[in-house]
Amino acid sequence: MSGRLTRLTATYRRLRLGTRLALGLGVLALAVFAAVGTALSTYMRDYLEHQLNDQMALVQGTQAKDAEVHGTVERQPYYRWYTAVYEVTDDRAVLRRPSDVPADAGKLAAVAGVQRDSGAREVFRTAYIEGQGEYRLRACEVSPGVVLVTAAPMEPIEKTMDQLVTVQLVGFSLALVALVVLGRSLLRRGLKPLSDMAHTARDITSHDFTDSARLPVRVDSDDGGPEVGELRTAFNTMLEHIDDSLAVRTEAEQRLRRFVADASHELRTPLMSVRGYADLFQYAAANEPAERDRHLARLRAEAARMGLLLDDLLLLARLDAADVEAPLRLEETDPAELLNQAADAFRAGRPDHPLSVRVDGGPVRMRLDPLRIRQVLDNLLTNAAVHTPARTPVSLELSVESDAAVVRVGDRGPGIPATDQERVFDRFYRVDKARTRDSGGSGLGLAVARSLIQAHHGTTEVASRPGSTVFTVRLPR
Repeated sequence: MSGRLTRLTATYRRLRLGTRLALGLGVLALAVFAAVGTALSTYMRDYLEHQLNDQMALVQGTQAKDAEVHGTVERQPYYRWYTAVYEVTDDRAVLRRPSDVPADAGKLAAVAGVQRDSGAREVFRTAYIEGQGEYRLRACEVSPGVVLVTAAPMEPIEKTMDQLVTVQLVGFSLALVALVVLGRSLLRRGLKPLSDMAHTARDITSHDFTDSARLPVRVDSDDGGPEVGELRTAFNTMLEHIDDSLAVRTEAEQRLRRFVADASHELRTPLMSVRGYADLFQYAAANEPAERDRHLARLRAEAARMGLLLDDLLLLARLDAADVEAPLRLEETDPAELLNQAADAFRAGRPDHPLSVRVDGGPVRMRLDPLRIRQVLDNLLTNAAVHTPARTPVSLELSVESDAAVVRVGDRGPGIPATDQERVFDRFYRVDKARTRDSGGSGLGLAVARSLIQAHHGTTEVASRPGSTVFTVRLPR
């Protein structure tokens, strides 16, 4: 028994939600129909019995007069009705003759005795008479010691009740089947938005995220009520968040791949140069000793270049690590002093680019890492000199505001194309793809500058058009 119940429970749990709701609705309707049918049958039976009691009382009102006049009642009022007059004494009830009574008349005599003993005006009983069936008995006193008993068959009431029960069973069964079938159809239609969401979820599981981070599926149906609409909105919002997260992840992965590829490419070049010059140095040391110093100088230059590249990569890695403290040594510094130092170094190293310096506002002390801010200024100035022709004017400005110090590095060169302005701060990115590494750098200068400014909780922006390019650095006070 328990095993069968377990199997039925498992089968029920495998059913779809609409079917389970329809079955639950059917069970609830069955309980309601049973309660209504029981109440209706009980009320109808009581009503019919009350009507029969009233009819028997009316008949006995006439028969009582015949019993007083003639001493007995000989004629039946209706088919299969019986009437008897009893003389009731202390020990028994005696039937007056002639009387039309069934062979099993003991139940009639018994109810006559009950009426005499109770002293009530009338007494009703329901009894089974052998060979006749169920009867309704009414006893009333005609005169002292004389009791009139009338017996009416219950068969018409039983037939009526059987017909009523049959009609209820047929009607309620048809209504139950219609309710389950129509309810299943309506529930299936009402639950269709949820089914669409399930199909959408299955489509998501089969989506290949390798090539695209965007989910091509959404729930666009407008069916269902407010609750389904709220669920649909929440589902689509969740998909939007997943899209954004996947886009960020995909972009990070692509940047990582690009970074690894560019870093390996950038490191391969000096390594190959070191290997080549080492071979030449070995050849020169054996055959042409006079060239050793020249090859050794080239070896040192390539090693130094590779060291700078590795230093920049290490610095960027430390700045990107969320669980590592930014490599800054903050101290009270006047940014104007750093500006003048950077300007002097630029004039000494780039005499072919005229530099103008302007400082607005009085001296101000800020907590900065002077070495890193100098590195940012040197990178921005070097970038302006490398990407502009000789004798192109370069400007360096500092303005002190109430909440920040703003540094602007500008030049009057050819400018940066609009398509490249969003990527100039990417690592290893070069606007001029044809520029060599010796003249164009490794593409890490602006990336390092932006990361260092972000470590100071500042921002770096660029605005460029032909004849004017301005890098703006904002450092909060």
